Amino acid sequence: MQTISLLGATGSIGASTLDVIRRYPNDYRLVSIAGGRRVEELADIAEAFQVETVAVADVTQLDALKAALAKRNLSHVEALAGNDAMEKLASDKRVTTVVQAIVGAAGVAPTFAAAKAGKRLLLANKESVVCGGALLMDTIKANGATLLPVDSEHNAIFQCLDGARDDARQTCRLLLTASGGPFRGRKDLRGITPEEAVAHPKWSMGAKISVDSATLMNKGLEVIEAHWLFDVTPDRIDVVVHPQSVVHSAVVHEDGSMIAQLGATDMRHPIAYAMGYPKRLDAKTERLDLARIATLTFEAPDLETFPLLKMAFEALEAGGGASIVLNAANEIANAAFLARELPFTGIARTVRHMLDTFKAPAPTSVDEILALDEAVRAATREAIAANPSLRTE
Repeated sequence: MQTISLLGATGSIGASTLDVIRRYPNDYRLVSIAGGRRVEELADIAEAFQVETVAVADVTQLDALKAALAKRNLSHVEALAGNDAMEKLASDKRVTTVVQAIVGAAGVAPTFAAAKAGKRLLLANKESVVCGGALLMDTIKANGATLLPVDSEHNAIFQCLDGARDDARQTCRLLLTASGGPFRGRKDLRGITPEEAVAHPKWSMGAKISVDSATLMNKGLEVIEAHWLFDVTPDRIDVVVHPQSVVHSAVVHEDGSMIAQLGATDMRHPIAYAMGYPKRLDAKTERLDLARIATLTFEAPDLETFPLLKMAFEALEAGGGASIVLNAANEIANAAFLARELPFTGIARTVRHMLDTFKAPAPTSVDEILALDEAVRAATREAIAANPSLRTE
């Protein structure tokens, strides 16, 4: 039986993970959970799965969490709060598997904690790989941890490469598919509202990730991830827009053969694959009916209208701390857009400004990653406040 710590339990990845655990009670036991600040939902999960420890990232919500647990006669359940609590759950000796679904740079330290503890790490946090890169992969190798990607695209590539010889991995190309988001085909992105940007046509995701999908930054971050996860140079990574979201990604081998992974747009599939690996679990997801789908279409991404994808390739090629600058600037700009402090088009302009003006060496520790991330965030906030050109259409 795998014992599991689920970080990001109240998000969409968390909900899908819980569904898989619920279907296989003899194979998985949920020991601990963590969330941001939604204490009532955390308490509901604690009650349903009889967890031993619950943590909330927002320290101001600790008393509310304890009260929510007490209301359900769960006063015996350990309640924790703060960033240290996330790392404690990630490295807990009681668990064999950590599902890391905390969104944003807040998930970096818990990812490294799980890697240092040698855990089986099911990773849905892009920023850990984008910001940590080589350092994370070295930490995983040095501590005997196992990293299994949960994002649908990287999970698809992992499936396509499973069993491939090492020499084949050194010559293949990776093809990441993108839905294109809600504004695919649109040339004028002025006047877009947060409500429009979070209305993803295929996937049910949180606001931040939905906006990243709308700008194609999500795909840019995935390009950087793919480079580190699969040790493939940037020139061998391609992106294609596939609005049906049936082909989740593909691998092109040296002889031109393409192996693709197809499936329903349901995160339970990649989560179940990672949880059961090397076995395959039936997550009770919808089976594809290709005759009903009838048509699969593909097109090149519009890098002029959606320049953040191009900036991600630039940051990866630049090396150093450029990927951290890219990610941190985007997180602040994304949040400013959702708060109606920045137009949709201002997200890309802000990230461009930060990449051009904020130069940083590659960090050599988690502390340096987090320090650089915070410095970029502060500089980005200042840039948005000081530059009217970023705040106007």
